[in-house]
Amino acid sequence: MMNEDKVHEIIQRWRETPEEYLKPEDYQQIRDVGAACLSGGDGQQLLKFIQDEKNQGIVKSMGCGLLAPLVDELVRNKKSHDHCQAAITQLTKTCSSRTLLESFLELIEDMDPGAISETILVLLPHLQTVLLQLDENQAVGVGLALSALHKQLSRLPVPYTQQQEEDDEHGLCRCCVALVTFTRPFIDGVKKDENCNPTPEDDELKAEILKFCMLSLKEPLLEAELNQDRKSTLWLFAVEIMVILPAIKESLPGLLFFSSLRKFTTMDTDLSKESTACLAYLLFVQLIAMDTFPVVFSPVFILQCNMEHINQLLSRKKESHLLKGLALFAKSLEKVEDNSLPVGLLDLESFYSAPQNLRQVLTDCPIQHLRESGLKVFQLFINKLDAEAKHKFFRCMLKTSHHAGVEGYIVNNIRSQIQSSIKGEANTWFLGTELLPLLELVLSLPQAAETDLLTNMDKIMESLNLLRCLLMRDKEMKSDADVWEEICRIKDEYLKMLRVCISMSRAYYSAEMKALKEEQKLRVKEAKEHARSTRLLKAITVKHDKVTHMSPEVQYQVLQSALVTFDLMESLVVRIDEITEEKQGKPH
Repeated sequence: MMNEDKVHEIIQRWRETPEEYLKPEDYQQIRDVGAACLSGGDGQQLLKFIQDEKNQGIVKSMGCGLLAPLVDELVRNKKSHDHCQAAITQLTKTCSSRTLLESFLELIEDMDPGAISETILVLLPHLQTVLLQLDENQAVGVGLALSALHKQLSRLPVPYTQQQEEDDEHGLCRCCVALVTFTRPFIDGVKKDENCNPTPEDDELKAEILKFCMLSLKEPLLEAELNQDRKSTLWLFAVEIMVILPAIKESLPGLLFFSSLRKFTTMDTDLSKESTACLAYLLFVQLIAMDTFPVVFSPVFILQCNMEHINQLLSRKKESHLLKGLALFAKSLEKVEDNSLPVGLLDLESFYSAPQNLRQVLTDCPIQHLRESGLKVFQLFINKLDAEAKHKFFRCMLKTSHHAGVEGYIVNNIRSQIQSSIKGEANTWFLGTELLPLLELVLSLPQAAETDLLTNMDKIMESLNLLRCLLMRDKEMKSDADVWEEICRIKDEYLKMLRVCISMSRAYYSAEMKALKEEQKLRVKEAKEHARSTRLLKAITVKHDKVTHMSPEVQYQVLQSALVTFDLMESLVVRIDEITEEKQGKPH
């Protein structure tokens, strides 16, 4: 630490040196002197130096160099809080606002990764003061500050559970509350100027606030778990963001449906897509600011527009995104009438991509509750399609899903549609000639006789149940003789190939089971020989040891289960043959 005489000598030299003759090392020296004072516990002495009338020239020229050590001290040491706060306040009154802003932005850019929230909370009140003091280019300053602050804020982990949010270990929630307070005077300025003729500066400030809102929607709100039944800090932050948008005269329909963000060149495409997806979720699922949303839009139009946002959310792998995407999909479908969505909508890219992403959730997502929610939404979507749209959607899924579980679910829906049509809700898409293309897809084995029956079991079992349903209701189906003849041809070809496949699969698995039994006998025999032998055998090698890591008992259970499955399939085939014979024998 410098001695007092040395410090006085330095201060006297600064007083005597005109500003234009100050060197970079002088600015570094005042920073070092400030840091030395604070580390030595002389915060009050530094405050006196800043407040001394004799030093106002020095403070005005170089006082910004003291910001860094003062902020560091505030973050590290709460005991010197009052002196350091007063010192920074005095600097904001004395130094150039433009120079102060540059210093604040440097501090934000270089802040300690381990003290992000603490540093932001210290800086925000003083940064707000500096920005309000700017005579010109305030919008640019506000934009730079908000972007820099959000960049640091996005480095903090987002609390996901209620307990994490209450603990707020990393300070994200406190920072969100402070940011709302920080932006309020600038929002009020935009609102006030809207009542007059807004200037280009006003429009620029509005654009910067909008950008901040969209950044906040992406991070942290898109990552957060939000629930209107639990008014958490992040939920209240979401409310504030949704209140700001209409306050600065931003139309929610414009942001969601009519791409008004295109005029803001600083917004990249991915950001605007993720932000508006979160905006749609907050509006339609959490119902935040719904009272400001026009009621003139039809449920189908809202669904059509929201499909872009749903697709955006479901295309991500994060749980928070998928949860919001499923909830938005369900809410968007709720008010749409059953059997009303026309087939033309399926030609839209979003109406193709969103169900495909939903299908991936059903088949690939490791989180059970998401798969369960996804299945409910999948069925809800099917229910809303009209008959022709259902027909097209079923064909598409049977061709593209490549997953027996999904295909089996679709076949089950086809059976339901056929039954509804037979009972009187007749439509040509599930009776008559339009049914044939569907049956061609349903009653087919992907690899013919070499099809893996266990992998495709879900679809095969549902297909056999569908065949049984058709044969049981043959009276209604025979109204068109040509169609019925074609159905019988498809049925016969399918059952013939399935019988071959069952026979080959049973033979293979029976042989595997026999080999396993022989292997077990060999193991028992070798174990007995080993017990009788006086020699120590180092290892016992059995032919198929490396084939699987499963124990012989588990292998046996798997093989036995497969054979039971083949028996079940064959029993359904036999029952279908019996029904066919019964129906053919009735006239006699």
